[in-house]
Amino acid sequence: MYKAKVFVTLRESVLDPQGTAVEQSLHHLGYKEASEVRIGKFIELTVEETENVETRVKEMCEKLLANTVIEDYRFEIEEVEKV
Repeated sequence: MYKAKVFVTLRESVLDPQGTAVEQSLHHLGYKEASEVRIGKFIELTVEETENVETRVKEMCEKLLANTVIEDYRFEIEEVEKV
């Protein structure tokens, strides 16, 4: 079995109003050193053993987990023992 950790972020060219709102809130709370805040998603899933787990996770990202028009993604895969 494998554990896949998927990180999804908006592309640099896409405005991030949620990130802007969080940055402003941080500044209001006194954290003036925070800047260029971007909000993303973290998805963790367990994948049964398959011939090419990387290809399968990539397909999952492109078909459902990320909107590839406006988002970038990356993932990490680690082998885990079956419980």
